Amino acid sequence: MTTLTLIGKPGCHLCDDARAVVSTVLTEFPDAALDELSILDDDALRDRYAEEIPVLLIDGAVHTYWRVDAERLRAALTTPAR
Repeated sequence: MTTLTLIGKPGCHLCDDARAVVSTVLTEFPDAALDELSILDDDALRDRYAEEIPVLLIDGAVHTYWRVDAERLRAALTTPAR
């Protein structure tokens, strides 16, 4: 199973936009799951990503910052070896 992790915070409009794109794309990939983390709940995440949210990780590796492109995400999820 592929795990996507969206790192953001409440009230972040770019995070809301990213979540919408990821959720739409994930309807095409039933073997993928989305986890969400908030920089407000984790000092290490805040220190690392505060200026880059939203951040989308695929299986723990950074896929993108700020804006999620649906086509790029689809391509990443269909590539056998990431």
